[in-house]
Amino acid sequence: MLNVPLSDVNRSLNAPPSDVSHTRFSPCPISAMSSYTNYTPPPSENNQTTRAISAVLSIIIFVVIGVISCCCAKKMRKAIVSDLRAVVAPPTQPPLSVIQVWEVDAPTMERFLRDLAQEKPVRFTAQQLCSFTSNYTTMLGCGGFGKVYKGQFPNGDKIAVKVLNRSADRSAEEQFMAEVGTIGKTHHINLVRLYGFCYDPYMSALVYEYMENGSLDKFLFSEDTEIEWERLHNIAVGTAKGLAYLHEECQQRIIHYDIKPGNVLLDSNFYPKVADFGLAKLCNRDATHITVTGYRGTPGYVAPEFMLKNFPITYKCDVYSFGILLFEIVGRRKNTKVGSTDSLDWFPKKVWEEYEKGELVALTQAYGIEEKDRAMAEKMSMVALWCVQDSPEARPPMSAVVKMLEGGVEIMAPPKPFHYLFSVGVDVLKLPNNTESDSTYSTSGMNSCWYKETTTPVMEKYEIQIASM
Repeated sequence: MLNVPLSDVNRSLNAPPSDVSHTRFSPCPISAMSSYTNYTPPPSENNQTTRAISAVLSIIIFVVIGVISCCCAKKMRKAIVSDLRAVVAPPTQPPLSVIQVWEVDAPTMERFLRDLAQEKPVRFTAQQLCSFTSNYTTMLGCGGFGKVYKGQFPNGDKIAVKVLNRSADRSAEEQFMAEVGTIGKTHHINLVRLYGFCYDPYMSALVYEYMENGSLDKFLFSEDTEIEWERLHNIAVGTAKGLAYLHEECQQRIIHYDIKPGNVLLDSNFYPKVADFGLAKLCNRDATHITVTGYRGTPGYVAPEFMLKNFPITYKCDVYSFGILLFEIVGRRKNTKVGSTDSLDWFPKKVWEEYEKGELVALTQAYGIEEKDRAMAEKMSMVALWCVQDSPEARPPMSAVVKMLEGGVEIMAPPKPFHYLFSVGVDVLKLPNNTESDSTYSTSGMNSCWYKETTTPVMEKYEIQIASM
């Protein structure tokens, strides 16, 4: 109970209203009143407030980080897109048609790059070839087959685009199918690479890798260009390896039919690659011969069996053409001088006559071959004499030619070739049962009629000799 004097209460109640605010109460000794004056909230309320503040701050920080990340990602995306556009950008100031091709065919170019990585011939459009060649501004050469233009892929790789002439006799279509059907299926370091093709109602074209030094004939028959003997020898070996691959290592045998210096291309390091498969044909590996309608090849390089009616044609016709090519490498001249009608001036026949007299080294000297290279030139001449034998079965396969050119074997004495120059008839070239067989002319080491094993290239390098029994 409250212990307040009654007189004080009455005095307060009787006081005027204006003095109520100034009325002073004496300190109250009751503890219950003081507990309300120093009140402290329960601990649970403090924790809820702290958690609420932390949640708000976390949300604010998360939003700020998100905004900053979006801004950075947007800037990075713009930079990446800019870099990609710079990589695939078309040439500076291209024609309007080229700009349209790049804008419309970007997905096509991506497919092209993927196919290119898989080493498959790609089908291009005429608009793409126009872009690659900058509207066909640089022509590399021309001939009866058409024109060749220099071009470049978007990644910078140089190319050669052969645009075939359309003709009424469909020869362009036959050449197109021959090239795509043969070289399109092969991959070898000594064969020119076919990147792709274009075929539509208005254009037939082939896209090849670009060869910086052009064709071999430019270095053999021009007085303005020279090439050292070691490189000539390497060119002969590389060309032989390319032909050996076509004849003996492909799933289907490929016969080229037009081996000549103009169809041997050289890259920037003078590495040879066989090109121009417009006359090539596929045949089964177990076929003894194939049927050919008409004359195939370039005059002067064609095997003599093409001159005979109903004579079986085999892959050895390429071996004959390669032998003629070897003669031109040795002499660094055409086998027949332009305008000459004298058969005695035919270089292969002259090589045989000098070989028969034992004066082949003197002949190489007469053609300006240095002494250090004469043994190599003599060896190449003997290989050439083997390759141009009248009988196809007497000619070595290209794998044997590679062995003879690389060294490490003793080349056997070749028999006399060119009988067909003096008597024309089937008997001159007749084969047993009119089929080709290498049973008589074995390629197995010591039993080969073309060469005899002496040393391997490694043994020759380190001067290791076979021990005599």
